[in-house]
Amino acid sequence: MEEKQHIGRLFDRIAKTYDSLNHGLSLNIDRRWRRKAVACLQPVEHVLDVAIGTADLTIEMLKKGKAQRVTGIDLSREMMGYGREKVEKQKLKEKVDFIYGNAQQMPLEDESFDAVTCSYGCRNFSNLDAGLKEMHRVLKHGGQVVILEFSYPENRFIRWAYDLYFSHILPTIGGWVSKDKKAYTYLNTSVKHFCWGEAFVQHLREAGFEQTNFTPLTFGISTIYTAIKW
Repeated sequence: MEEKQHIGRLFDRIAKTYDSLNHGLSLNIDRRWRRKAVACLQPVEHVLDVAIGTADLTIEMLKKGKAQRVTGIDLSREMMGYGREKVEKQKLKEKVDFIYGNAQQMPLEDESFDAVTCSYGCRNFSNLDAGLKEMHRVLKHGGQVVILEFSYPENRFIRWAYDLYFSHILPTIGGWVSKDKKAYTYLNTSVKHFCWGEAFVQHLREAGFEQTNFTPLTFGISTIYTAIKW
């Protein structure tokens, strides 16, 4: 999608209201999804959080002792700005580094991280395979990747309700609050046109990951993907 070429600017526009809308419109279920993703991560020293955004996943990892320090990369300076504020409030500033950059061409050394995470960022890559291969490149041998991403429910009734919410309710409320309906329309279409489940796992395997697994959450609305680099 053409909009993916400008994803950083898109998220810059909605950064101010992003957290409140995410938590409010999901009835805080998104917090539970992140906790479940972090629970899948083995405790390590240094984690790369791809598409760190406002740092919700990073803060959860640090608070749960799953990482001693985190480096986050993102294309939205505004989102990272709010992330820095939240990290400082949690007194975690010394443990987090923010880098502005493209997840498909990361300015990072080979095999420099003990684990890699990404929450709700993969579907925004203009080239998913390039992004996954970069995660594989910067991950140490034996390291784990944990990815949390939206998926599409298989149950016909749940899918109907999901489409109603994402196609009409979310863009309307999100647009009204953020003053940017186009951004929330994009968020809807980015989910509907993205792969999930076994199809996503196949991309992980092609990027070089092994021991791939996926766990659907809340009727398949989100999915946790895990894999290892050997």
